[in-house]
Amino acid sequence: MLFLNLPVSDLNAAIAFQKALGATQDMRFSDERSAAMVHSDSIVVMLLTHERFSDFTGKAIVDARSQVQGLFALSVGSRDEVDALVAAGVAAGGRADPGPVQDHGFMYGRSCEDPDGHIFELYWMDQAALAQM
Repeated sequence: MLFLNLPVSDLNAAIAFQKALGATQDMRFSDERSAAMVHSDSIVVMLLTHERFSDFTGKAIVDARSQVQGLFALSVGSRDEVDALVAAGVAAGGRADPGPVQDHGFMYGRSCEDPDGHIFELYWMDQAALAQM
């Protein structure tokens, strides 16, 4: 399993954004300082307030709006789903396409920046076309 731990400044806004991307909240691992957002049986995004995130590291928390920490890619089932999830992310307070749209025919990807500046890349790959490469 992958647990991606992210520092967030507004926990409720971060929860709404993750839900817009299709995650469900696991209340067993959520409280007023953290939220477990389940994307699949193998991917959980842990949203942690800055105070809670600081319990795990002595390093400074960077501002992801101006500094890059990473790019987090999620595979989805179709090109239309990519577009729909980006639109849902924007409706939940995100910003569409902070990086270039990628359209390689067999692969299509866009990105959406969450309210804290973390970038989630949503991509689809045509597995049949990929198998012929």
